[in-house]
Amino acid sequence: MTSQLEVRNVEEKLRSICWDFADAKTNTGPHRIHPYPARFIPQIPRGLISLFHPGDDSAVLDPFCGSGTTLVEAVSAGLPAVGIDLHPLAILIGKVKTTPLSTSVTNVARHLCETAQIRITEGTFEIPEIPRLDHWFQKPIQEALAALVTEINAVPSRDISDALKVALSSIIVRVSNQDSDTRYAAVEKSLSQEDVWSQFVRAATVVDSALVEIGASLFASDPRVNLINQDILQVSPESVREKVGLVVTSPPYPNAYEYWLYHKYRMYWLGMDPIAVRTSEIGARPHYFKKNHQTEDDFERQMEQCFSLLAKVMKDGAYACFVVGRSIIHGREIDNEALLERAAKHNGFRKVGLATRNIAMNRKSFNLSHATIAREGIVVFRLG
Repeated sequence: MTSQLEVRNVEEKLRSICWDFADAKTNTGPHRIHPYPARFIPQIPRGLISLFHPGDDSAVLDPFCGSGTTLVEAVSAGLPAVGIDLHPLAILIGKVKTTPLSTSVTNVARHLCETAQIRITEGTFEIPEIPRLDHWFQKPIQEALAALVTEINAVPSRDISDALKVALSSIIVRVSNQDSDTRYAAVEKSLSQEDVWSQFVRAATVVDSALVEIGASLFASDPRVNLINQDILQVSPESVREKVGLVVTSPPYPNAYEYWLYHKYRMYWLGMDPIAVRTSEIGARPHYFKKNHQTEDDFERQMEQCFSLLAKVMKDGAYACFVVGRSIIHGREIDNEALLERAAKHNGFRKVGLATRNIAMNRKSFNLSHATIAREGIVVFRLG
């Protein structure tokens, strides 16, 4: 049984931090290079790492790492990091956020804009087959994006090429006809190829300045980061390659955010497959509204599999911190904290602490039923 002393110690630690972070700046350093829905604010993993990492060389693992907020905070603390995510774009963003660069991507971006314009003049580019492309992108914009993608793919340095892909991805919605990241409607915009060139260079400058901003504290030594682009339900313990001393994550809530939809056209332009992501995305809204739809019981089984993996890679006695909010499925509010507790207990974890936080009401989502979520819990489990 969980000792009352241990629970008191953990909850005392949790109370030492006000988890609302109402006035904190959350979009600084590497965290600002690319938009991402429902993204961790960096202060949460930063605080949890300071409270619950054992202080040795063990890794911090985020099994639903998204754009890599936990990974950046772990590396910034001088710790190895492991991130798992189904989304190839998320993994790409996380990789760029934690990779030191020896060359200015801004200078490369300026050069690529010049060579892309030559490609357009000579017709040496190919516009990819993307569903409803003409609806979402004006013809001159299609040409500019296609030429830039061709140039980026030819960059010999993989690290620089990946950084440029993230810069390009970050402007895709702005140069499309889509109204905004969270409003999936086409609107009339006055756009030209010059807008693509200028915004791409500006985005590359953000990447440069964001990685320099955190500077020596992030890259004092070569970061040890293992990024796994795979469905969490298919990941083997051998893929993790590190002994894990702490888990910090925010799992996808059932029937909440549709990450694949948020990044759909970004993935298409980078040659990724958003439909494959949609098919396997845990918690995605379509899974809960189709014939023979999923329920919270399916989500609980998925979380059991996640905890099963964690039990195999974590140190005995290590903590797993889950940030989780409510879900609404067909009008019923789902207690995700209780669901997680059952899934954890099934795999040898014990709940030892809980804190709640108020969420800043500036988050937006494609799923309007979740736009009013005002609170979420930070649940701490201990293995063994």
